[in-house]
Amino acid sequence: MLVLAVDTATPAVTAGLVRVDDGGERGGVDIETLAVRVTDNPRAHAEVLTPQILDCLSSTGHTPADLDAVVVGVGPGPFTGLRVGMATAAAFGDALGVPVHGVCSLDAIAADVHGTDGDGDLLVVTDARRREVYWARYSGGHRVEGPGVCKPAELKAEPSLRIAGSRPHTDLFALPAHPVATPSPAGLVAVAVADLLAGVEPEPLVPLYLRRPDAVETADRKKK
Repeated sequence: MLVLAVDTATPAVTAGLVRVDDGGERGGVDIETLAVRVTDNPRAHAEVLTPQILDCLSSTGHTPADLDAVVVGVGPGPFTGLRVGMATAAAFGDALGVPVHGVCSLDAIAADVHGTDGDGDLLVVTDARRREVYWARYSGGHRVEGPGVCKPAELKAEPSLRIAGSRPHTDLFALPAHPVATPSPAGLVAVAVADLLAGVEPEPLVPLYLRRPDAVETADRKKK
């Protein structure tokens, strides 16, 4: 199964091609990254995402018609960034007639850590701007609390034993940090892999904004 994975929930614009193999009689699931392109620029989501996707396809000798599914991070993240990634993923899915699965972007970071360093309790934090962080807690590879948004001082490190996510924000907590700052294509696919292999019909894409966007309609301003 060939899966396109994209995420724009962080300043990084991420696109990748991932091959999924259920292992057949061998058991287990193999998730192989065939190509990945990342641009660390919070203002470039709309400009670079589609070119990155096309570059991933061409560099591996594939065309859009070869895709079997799309996985997209649905946040939490800023309004504009999420809208670009989710709209692009939905457009590819609609044009190709393939399912589009939305996953929590923090879950994808946790999946990357879980895949390399076991099941210890984990806190994931990313930049929410306004001097706040998006966060979620994990135990045994599963989310047990969050996602939420708050100021770092309001978020306790305990009971987590380690942390991953945006480096400037992980440094605010007295926990061992893992060098996983943004969702990878393999991490995104890992969150959705059970549904992908089972052929589960994906739920409608719903962005995890967690708060109102910075841009406010004129009519809304007049009501305040």
